[in-house]
Amino acid sequence: MVTMEMVLYMKGLDCPNCAEKIRAASAKIPFVKEANMNFMAKKLSLVVASESEEAVLKEVQRITASLEPDVEVSLLENAEFERSHDDDDEGDTKLEIIKIVVSAVIFGVGLIFHDESFSLWIFLAAYFISGLDVIITAGKNIIKLRPFDECFLMTIATLGAFFINEYPEGAAVMILYQTGELFQSLAVRRSRKSISELMDIRPDSASVKRNGEVVAVPAETVEKGEIIVVKAGEKIPLDGVIVSGTTTIDTSALTGESVPRDASRGSDVLGGCVNLSGVVEIEVTKEFGESTASKILEMVENASAKKARSEQFITRFARWYTPCVVIAAVLLAVVPTIIKGYDPQNIYNALSFLVVSCPCALVISVPLSFFGGIGGASARGMLIKGGVTMEQLAECKTVVFDKTGTLTDGTFEIAGVIPVDRTEEELLALAAMAEQGSNHPAAAAVMRGFKGNAENADITEIAGRGVKAENPKHTVLAGNRKLMEESGVKNVPETESAGTLIYIAENGVYAGLIEISDRIKDDAVKAIESLKREGIKTVMLTGDRREAADITAKKIGLDEWRSELLPDGKVEAIEEIMENSIGKTIFVGDGINDAPVLMRADAGVAMGGIGSDAAIEAADAVLMTDEPSKLIEMIKISRKTKGIVIQNIIFSLGVKAVVLVLAALSIATMWAAVFADVGVCLIAVFNALRAGKPAR
Repeated sequence: MVTMEMVLYMKGLDCPNCAEKIRAASAKIPFVKEANMNFMAKKLSLVVASESEEAVLKEVQRITASLEPDVEVSLLENAEFERSHDDDDEGDTKLEIIKIVVSAVIFGVGLIFHDESFSLWIFLAAYFISGLDVIITAGKNIIKLRPFDECFLMTIATLGAFFINEYPEGAAVMILYQTGELFQSLAVRRSRKSISELMDIRPDSASVKRNGEVVAVPAETVEKGEIIVVKAGEKIPLDGVIVSGTTTIDTSALTGESVPRDASRGSDVLGGCVNLSGVVEIEVTKEFGESTASKILEMVENASAKKARSEQFITRFARWYTPCVVIAAVLLAVVPTIIKGYDPQNIYNALSFLVVSCPCALVISVPLSFFGGIGGASARGMLIKGGVTMEQLAECKTVVFDKTGTLTDGTFEIAGVIPVDRTEEELLALAAMAEQGSNHPAAAAVMRGFKGNAENADITEIAGRGVKAENPKHTVLAGNRKLMEESGVKNVPETESAGTLIYIAENGVYAGLIEISDRIKDDAVKAIESLKREGIKTVMLTGDRREAADITAKKIGLDEWRSELLPDGKVEAIEEIMENSIGKTIFVGDGINDAPVLMRADAGVAMGGIGSDAAIEAADAVLMTDEPSKLIEMIKISRKTKGIVIQNIIFSLGVKAVVLVLAALSIATMWAAVFADVGVCLIAVFNALRAGKPAR
């Protein structure tokens, strides 16, 4: 059966528990093969049979209307306006605040007047002003035979309190519950705001040169190869190469780096960066949907859809926890009554049970923690594609690096010139004469290092050896040691080097050598030292020759390294390392040939600044700068986030368990039950918000 993906936008979705119910119900729709809910982005992704899109949409709308009547469901492509303005709901927030404040004032008046008949009506007024919407929702759910949600629990518990003459507690529970819901909603909105702020990095329009004029057009209509004009202070709308002009670029929105960089003709620039100074013309290299900014937005928006193990546990736990506690509450009220007769205290204990039983603290704080961590990391140029990746990073015990482009710059340069009976410039002139027609990276490094004009010569390439250059003055050989030996050149020294050695001979006489190397990145040593301090083993896998790998690894201070590996050899090596590792194994790479290893590791991290699209797509996380030292910051953020998740789970379950036991023993009051629900929820939510702050 042919399938397709459809994405629905759930405008107004603010209840995490209801979001999971919508997802679970949608997964059971005929023709739906898979359903994933991204609560933070308000998106429901469905894999459905082709040509069933309209029927599935109607069924999801019906399901959502029965569970959350205020939520509007539409296809994502038809919801762009709503998506960008949905969180602009200050009016609703102000109304909720007014309701809570008025209810609290009336509640205070009720506490002042002690006359029972008079205070009943005051407390009822406070109760209905704050909680009428909760009561209505609970009634609708009872009619639909879906009673086990927080509205039902709060309604039964609070009305029960009025029934046994505990008026203040009945009104207080509802007011505090609504206060908790308000703060919870504000916390979720704060986390969602990071998405809307990220949306601002991608301009919607571009100034394009067409038919000799500069016209403003939607950015998604610009094609590769077209020239766009970006003035000072404007955001660059699309990825491209500067073809005219000089400027300074602010890349902080994408990389988290605060220091601007200079850019001129030939410089690559990314959509979403800000042009700080001069006017530049840019040739577009990627269309709107393929641009770096678009990919960042897609990764961040979809991150919360990849649930971590702890999120999956909480989802399953909440499904059974609430019904079990409700059944326990019923038994707590009924069994003692059957044995000893009616006692209001038994009803009171059962009502306290119901108040405690809401799983809100867990259901919202766990995904909010992961989303906070993901948002905080993205603001610092580190993209993590989901909670499951954060868990893998947090449990990392081994980091495996690629060499070229990851620990080294990936660009060759002259590391040393050792002439014999001539100056360095004279030796470079001979090398340039031979290498001027070659496309080899080592030859390019020689040409960059030589400042003069190379002599004309007839050049012959000798496969696997080097080149031979001839003109009336002299014959020059430039290549490896084998070329020298086969050409009968004497006195060629034995030299060990991490780079490539170009031996030079003039008219059959050895003239010297030039060392070309891939420079080790400035902060590679710092990255390895930081990882070791955290107890993480460091390994390097490379396709380079053994001598080069040995010297590079020793300079950087790696624990282990393997060289001369083809892509399939790297996969075999990573599998062996994972088998022998006590924790999770991360692979860090940047090239197309790294994609298989990135996918095979427990978590793959791509160096996104110069990384290939294939590596970025295959990876679970992306470092937008080319600094390997950023990896330890990503790991620390992940560890902090996982720690917060564990804190919230232990704290929430621990407090609820204690209060449940105390309530069953008639020790805990309903006030304690309110703290175990609303108080714990607020503490857990505010603790979760810490995940978005920098880890130390």
